[in-house]
Amino acid sequence: MQNKQVQQYNGYAVQPSAHRLPDGSFSSNLLLERIDSSRPEGRYWFYSLDYFKSEAQALQHSSQWARNWVDTRG
Repeated sequence: MQNKQVQQYNGYAVQPSAHRLPDGSFSSNLLLERIDSSRPEGRYWFYSLDYFKSEAQALQHSSQWARNWVDTRG
């Protein structure tokens, strides 16, 4: 299962996703892309940031993690 939402935050397209694992938990994943760049160097993939009991928790974690990453590195 993949649930994708696209948001914008401080010059990045933020696409959190959650993937259901065989044990029923969800992996929080993330794709960040600089809005002003079409080059691969402006694209960042993060997999299995953490694991959660629900898809909503995994998506929320990915979104929060993205904002923190952009604020500290972006």
